[in-house]
Amino acid sequence: MNTLLFPVILAGGKGERFWPLSRKDRPKQFLSLDGSSRSLLQATADRLIELGGGWDSLWVITSSQIAEGVRQQLPDLPVENLLIESEGRDTAAAVAWTSLEIKQRYGEDAVIGFFPADHWIADQEAFAHTLNAATQLATSTAAIVTLGIKPTFPSTGYGYIEQGEKIGSFNELPAYHVNRFTEKPDRETAETFLSTGRFSWNSGMFVFRAGVVLKELYTHAPEIIEPLEQHGPDIYPQLPKKSIDYALMEKTTLAYVLPVDFGWDDLGDWNAIERLLKTEDTPNVELATHVGLDTQGAIIYASNPEDVVVTIGLEDVVIVRDRNITLVVKKERTQEIKQILKILQSDSRFTDLL
Repeated sequence: MNTLLFPVILAGGKGERFWPLSRKDRPKQFLSLDGSSRSLLQATADRLIELGGGWDSLWVITSSQIAEGVRQQLPDLPVENLLIESEGRDTAAAVAWTSLEIKQRYGEDAVIGFFPADHWIADQEAFAHTLNAATQLATSTAAIVTLGIKPTFPSTGYGYIEQGEKIGSFNELPAYHVNRFTEKPDRETAETFLSTGRFSWNSGMFVFRAGVVLKELYTHAPEIIEPLEQHGPDIYPQLPKKSIDYALMEKTTLAYVLPVDFGWDDLGDWNAIERLLKTEDTPNVELATHVGLDTQGAIIYASNPEDVVVTIGLEDVVIVRDRNITLVVKKERTQEIKQILKILQSDSRFTDLL
């Protein structure tokens, strides 16, 4: 049985909640948001090539609109390891197609890991330790392993995983059967989840053998896997648009969770920048030249270092200056950026701003 991990980066997302910095020609995964010189996609690849045995084992699946950008960002990625979706159909189709391709090349016992391109990981050593444990579990058991992040606050923006019966330990990490997946809860429910000690955040990272996940897809999502196997990726635009959570993880009885803690953030919107970079001795997070008077709790970003942002009497706002756009939004309403993009999309005057 092949115990080498084949990591797959899911790099087709738009990152709309990081607009205006994230746009169609420069989505979130191409940005550096943590103050380093590496983009989120490059940092993800850096983490994974060490785990999978080099560039030959790394795969990326992305959309046709940004495939050339992926090639530029990851010039060492083998051409045959880049899968290009003609049309985005969410993560279930991406997992199904990539798993079929890896099975065809390496066999049904190939262990595959799926990782979003826009996550931040603090502790690489702990991350590698966790992936080794997940690979051991997937190798020894017919398991679809998900990494559950130990929650640090009652988030209403993440899905949750409830752990059931403990099935053993792998690489010194306990593994549990999954009782259930729960979508984003309200505050009271999230607080209840944390108080039980049985819930973790759904990270969207999965590890399994190719044959195991394909068999489960045939059982629970035949409308996705069967057309792909029969017609190949040409059928992509006709596939239903479903997440892997909805299409498979909420239905399978083979879901297992490793509750882990390696410092994680999914960088979902501008507030994530504050979680990464805020220090106790500074009133704001400033990735710009900022002159402020009585301004606190602000996140300020400017892509042009020559731009100066001046504020007076502001509190708990996000200010982003990028090219020809300035965004000002209360931190509590950053989720509504998607609604603004729909308004811009409906007006021909603003389509170049997307």
